[in-house]
Amino acid sequence: MTIASGTVREAAIAAPAPDRTELPGRPRKRRQLTRNRWGYAYVAPFFLVFGAFSLYPFMYTAWVSLHETSLSNINGGTWVGLENYRELLQSEFFWNAARNTLTIGILATVPQLCMALGLAHLLNYKLRGRTFFRTVMLMPYATSIAAATLVFSQLFGRDYGLINTMLEAVGLNRIDWESGTVSSQVAIAVIVTWRWTGYNALIYLAAMQSIPGELYEAAEIDGASKWKQFLNVTIPSLRPTILFTIVVSTIGAVQLFGEPLLFAGNGTTSGGASGQYQTLGLLMYQQGWSNFHIGQAATTAWAMFMIILVIVGVNAVIGRLRARADR
Repeated sequence: MTIASGTVREAAIAAPAPDRTELPGRPRKRRQLTRNRWGYAYVAPFFLVFGAFSLYPFMYTAWVSLHETSLSNINGGTWVGLENYRELLQSEFFWNAARNTLTIGILATVPQLCMALGLAHLLNYKLRGRTFFRTVMLMPYATSIAAATLVFSQLFGRDYGLINTMLEAVGLNRIDWESGTVSSQVAIAVIVTWRWTGYNALIYLAAMQSIPGELYEAAEIDGASKWKQFLNVTIPSLRPTILFTIVVSTIGAVQLFGEPLLFAGNGTTSGGASGQYQTLGLLMYQQGWSNFHIGQAATTAWAMFMIILVIVGVNAVIGRLRARADR
């Protein structure tokens, strides 16, 4: 027993001490940080730019909306809390702009997405010169908002506009597109539809090309026509993409600014003589840069943000409900 215990003691003394860094329970966060330092260095510029030009203005606008301040004293002002929001909700100009924004958004979004879906379905076939047609459809999106709006304002001109000339050619009366409520909103919706239809069509086309061809082959074997295949195969497969385009188009409609600003040709921020096509974006600009009420402008901006949140949330709930129903 004595010899054996001595041998064990000597072997323990001669054995090297265990390396603590190799123990399985030792944290390795420092080594992981060292290993990933280049990854953090690569993504750091994005977060710096995002914080400086997105997050900070976002939070600063919220702070300004709680103050009564002007353009000359934007860093000062008097704390009023939610008083700006109460005044905004009681303002007839806000509800008029919200109503116009909703109307123009519906007039522009619904035909725009329907035409984009139809164009994408046509381009999905093996046509000659498909690349040319895709490029042509994207050209309106690449056109400047100012250039497109100024051209369309001339087309919708009351006295010398091409559209009124064509209406007279078929025996109809001229329309004062700028002064009428419905006519001005339809004209602005036409401009928005012209600019964004091709963009959404290419998004739908990319989604259509990812649909498995076996689904169309199975539908054709079952005797489904092209129209039935479009309704029962293409549309259900495009539901996530359609929901995405609806959300993006809705956000763009709420933020509509350039088209109504330049439609009158004089850059007025009132949205017409009676505000018949004044949108929330125009109202925010008018409050801040025409009336110099920066607090009210910031409040309007946050109201637009809340409207977008509500609309996106409703679309997300509808999408989830439809997904559960499909299961």
